[in-house]
Amino acid sequence: MGRRRNKKGRPVSGWLIIDKAYDFGSTEAVSKAKWLFQAQKAGHAGTLDPLATGVLPIAFGEATKTSGFVMDAQKHYRFTARWGEARSTDDAEGDVIATSDKRPSRDEIEAVLPRFTGEIEQIPPQFSAIKVQGERAYDIARDGEKVKLEPRQVMIHDLRIIEMRSDDETVFEAVTGKGAYVRALVRDMARALGTEGYVAELRRLAVGALRAEDGITLDALEAMETVEERDAALLPITHALAAMPQAVIDGPQADKLRRGQAAVVSPATAKGVRGDAAGVIEGVLAVLHDDAVAICELDGLKLKPNRVFNA
Repeated sequence: MGRRRNKKGRPVSGWLIIDKAYDFGSTEAVSKAKWLFQAQKAGHAGTLDPLATGVLPIAFGEATKTSGFVMDAQKHYRFTARWGEARSTDDAEGDVIATSDKRPSRDEIEAVLPRFTGEIEQIPPQFSAIKVQGERAYDIARDGEKVKLEPRQVMIHDLRIIEMRSDDETVFEAVTGKGAYVRALVRDMARALGTEGYVAELRRLAVGALRAEDGITLDALEAMETVEERDAALLPITHALAAMPQAVIDGPQADKLRRGQAAVVSPATAKGVRGDAAGVIEGVLAVLHDDAVAICELDGLKLKPNRVFNA
């Protein structure tokens, strides 16, 4: 039996908040970050369009086990809607496919915002990463074919005007749930206002607890001379899961969880996690000395591990 080969790269773990540059792909950003950190394993938690800027969360090592939780978190965007044109991609990259002389006033826009706040029905853009019979919608659309995408329910937690930049442009901020497309939001708002529209600028300000002001550009990382210097930009796994209820445990209980066994917490700890909720509580982060041990469910006084992090 041959020897197992060591994985290439460093066993680095943690979250990196990349402040992604304009006209740079998410996959390209992950590859560059992985190379800069010489990391064994890396992946992003939700793509960001090439023409968008802002928060692109990148998980290294053990943090990749939490990517799904970060992808489910709320997203905060600032974006500019340009009125009077529709584009094939619903952003500035596409071809003009329709025009309108109508320019909405602030009062008109304010009047339709409630229709696009809360749980709404949205058809994703033709150029999106959604799979249709095994193919990405954007690949089909690039071949000139019309993609039939089904409407789906998405959540818009908050939507407000920030600035009426001109008759042609309005700046908004929105907080959205999983699966919501800002490009589709602008497209549909424009139609409700009796005009056409597309996203001229888009910046993601936050994904859950990961904020743009805590981010770093790839250029800044590349300017650093050593990987150890770059390591200082990494955030612990617990940072990205700040909204998740946490149970502080001791060393022996942490050892049990790491072996895949249930751990027992005190009634006070369970009450702190549970609050007034009843039944099994899912998505509880077990923490030892500020380090993530496992993501568990709390059943009575028992923490049952679902995802365990290697020490």
